[in-house]
Amino acid sequence: MSEEPDEQRRKRLLYQSTHRGTKEADLIIGGFALAHISTLSADQLSNFEALLAESDPDLMSWIGNQIRPPIVHDNNVLKMIKNFKYIE
Repeated sequence: MSEEPDEQRRKRLLYQSTHRGTKEADLIIGGFALAHISTLSADQLSNFEALLAESDPDLMSWIGNQIRPPIVHDNNVLKMIKNFKYIE
């Protein structure tokens, strides 16, 4: 299986993050991606991609600190999104 080129992967993740299905998620997750996607490391991109595979209600609950995220998603990318949310 060949790996997706970084630039193509970043474009795909940017699209996915700005077309979540809910306005709030589009603004928070998409806004984060617009600001940071170009500087994320390969590991951070993988973590971000895994977060995007989750449902909006789960993501927004984790970002808003309403429920604790599963250990697999409790990483620096989720923390970056939380910090981004509160800056906006």
